[in-house]
Amino acid sequence: MTVEEVSLFILLLCVAGLIAGITAGLFGNGGGFVVVPALLAVFPFLHSASDEMMRVAVGTSLASIVVSSARSVQAHNKRGAVDFKVLRDWSVWIVLGVGGGLYIASFTDSKSLVYVFATGVLLYSIYFLFPHLFDGFKGKLEMPTGLARAGLASFLGGFSSLLGIGGGTITVMTMVLCNRPAHQAVATASGIGFLIGLPGAIGFLIMGLNAPNLPMGSIGYINLPALVAISVFSIISAPIGARWAHSLNELHLKRLFGIYLIVVSLAMFAKA
Repeated sequence: MTVEEVSLFILLLCVAGLIAGITAGLFGNGGGFVVVPALLAVFPFLHSASDEMMRVAVGTSLASIVVSSARSVQAHNKRGAVDFKVLRDWSVWIVLGVGGGLYIASFTDSKSLVYVFATGVLLYSIYFLFPHLFDGFKGKLEMPTGLARAGLASFLGGFSSLLGIGGGTITVMTMVLCNRPAHQAVATASGIGFLIGLPGAIGFLIMGLNAPNLPMGSIGYINLPALVAISVFSIISAPIGARWAHSLNELHLKRLFGIYLIVVSLAMFAKA
């Protein structure tokens, strides 16, 4: 690698970290929607393309979510916005769901994982582009309990671990439809990202320990240079996103992010 290539690689990772941190604080989504496509774009600077790239991107994204979500929760908790009871009630089911997602990822080829990511991102964009579609349910729902909570939390953990995201969108949607304040929903969703990211990252690390042809600096399916760069800058920017979440126009921000998700989805379908 030339000095210019190394510099560009580091710069792109830092920018990805800044954006991931802001979106984590702003939407409670852990930043995976930004980190996974960013890593797939910059990894070729480190290593020739291989079938393992998608797994490394997902594993590294989950590891970075641990950092950005923890920082985001800290920022939101200063405002007393995090519902720790929801985190406790959902935690066991989320971790079980992550285990199921890791099992599926262990035997799913890279191309299929890219399709899963592209499809998932496209589905998520609907919520951000048309949030009012769900207004009819407001005031009619309560936070899920029993089997409903177990099913939703397990699905959330499994699906998010396959995509390398923090599961914030579904969490925010659920809490808002169940009459929780939007700021509380975003703050609590950041904690959900931590619950998904930690076991997910550990799982991808172990899964890839003996994998061949990984990018330089990888331990298992986690790339350490990318993780450090993204984590450092997401720590800096997550409080900015948390601050914006309490002050900017929520509808406009959601629609802008929805457009971004559609672009990412189309790019990932093209890549697959």
